[in-house]
Amino acid sequence: MAEDLVRVPPGTTLRRVRRIAVLLLVAALVATCGATLPDQGGPGWSSPGLVGGGGWPYNGVPLTQDDAKGAAYLPGSSVVRLRDGRVRLVPFGTDSDITVEANDPRVMQAVLSDRQWLLAGTIPNGGAAVPTGSRQVFGEMAARALLDLRLLTRPNGASLASWYGPWRYSWPRDSAFTAAAFTMTGRPEEARRILRFLANVQNENGLWAARYHPDGTAVTDGREPQLDSLGWVLWAAWLFHVQDPSAAARLPELWPMVARAADHLAGSLDAEGLPPPSSDYWERKPGTEEDPRRPTLGVVGPVLTGLRSAASYAFDIGRRDKAAAWSKAASRLSDAVARQFTPYGYPRSPIPGGLMDTSVTFVAPPLAPPDPGVTAAIANAFHRQRLPNGGVLPGEKWSGNPEVAWTPEMGLFALAAASSGRTLDALDHLDWLATHRTPLGVLPEKVDAAGEPASVAPLGWTASLVLLTLAALERPLPIPPVS
Repeated sequence: MAEDLVRVPPGTTLRRVRRIAVLLLVAALVATCGATLPDQGGPGWSSPGLVGGGGWPYNGVPLTQDDAKGAAYLPGSSVVRLRDGRVRLVPFGTDSDITVEANDPRVMQAVLSDRQWLLAGTIPNGGAAVPTGSRQVFGEMAARALLDLRLLTRPNGASLASWYGPWRYSWPRDSAFTAAAFTMTGRPEEARRILRFLANVQNENGLWAARYHPDGTAVTDGREPQLDSLGWVLWAAWLFHVQDPSAAARLPELWPMVARAADHLAGSLDAEGLPPPSSDYWERKPGTEEDPRRPTLGVVGPVLTGLRSAASYAFDIGRRDKAAAWSKAASRLSDAVARQFTPYGYPRSPIPGGLMDTSVTFVAPPLAPPDPGVTAAIANAFHRQRLPNGGVLPGEKWSGNPEVAWTPEMGLFALAAASSGRTLDALDHLDWLATHRTPLGVLPEKVDAAGEPASVAPLGWTASLVLLTLAALERPLPIPPVS
């Protein structure tokens, strides 16, 4: 477990790990004693990571690009050692950072608190499926991802996408993945806080707003509710129940939330068995899609997973009436997928020659049972979305910058590969993510054409996907059963 907390420079590829493993161990010891690292240069953006501390509430403050030069986290913590040897942290009970000398007692207090929290759960590193040197890299990446998710999750359970302006909101979709990551790394209390927040802000009709302010009020910017979020939250709630039924039983808000969301989804299916068109993780209006009359796979996949998850949860707690209704709805939707998407190779919109996107992973393990046709479609989508920098676009003919890769998309491909037994593909995807972190080792949202981190860091969704992928390599994640 101790080796998981050793920091490996994010620019290090797995192919070089074995040659420098000993040096890394020495470097980690030196770093703990306050030595500085060489100036790694800045990626030309707002912040390469958050400064934190060990106290409650867990608050994070972005480190500026200039201050990040030559800086590094003290291993296993969110405390940052600056280039001049001083240390920056957020003291217990505050939301502002301070800079102190390395021997200030608050430094060790914060570091020990962070490490104790990490060691209270698991820090997935891929296990026996991963070479020893690579486990060291992945374990460090996982520890950082866990600490970043903690800094992004407010005491009320609002899990923020990131720290900066347009990202400083809680999306139910992203929050569901964070709850799942906390669940699968043995942190039920953190997962429970997120699920309680989601239950408290849910509308009576089962829907959620597209996103929320940290205080739980809905953001009123004209975005319609996004139907995929219901499926994602239902999946996260089921995972939480499956992994720790006693913890789920101590969250009385969980079942009413599940019932409202699943009833809404089951009642939304049309004569074809499909839900209505809706925005999905691309967050664009349905009318702009290739087939505006039907939902995208980005909606259909999560809705199917959510209905299956809710039916299984209901069956487990003795609500056979709800289980039967939601299972029937899931079967109708599954049949619709077979008619509408399967013949065309699972494109984003169900039309001949439809464009591929990352949502093909939403109908693969661990979200759905394995299927050779889906596996082939994933390979096709990855090939079509691949960029020269090694990353992927969200989909073919992406309307945004065509040279900038997105890390959550790579994380989704990695999770699907790890959960489908394609270990080498999963390791390649994880290697790319590890290599393209910020100078502080934080997972960003994007990677530009030159291979440099871009946009914000950390991005909670990517951090969650990395943790789930590493956990899946160690032990298969549960798949919602098909009734």
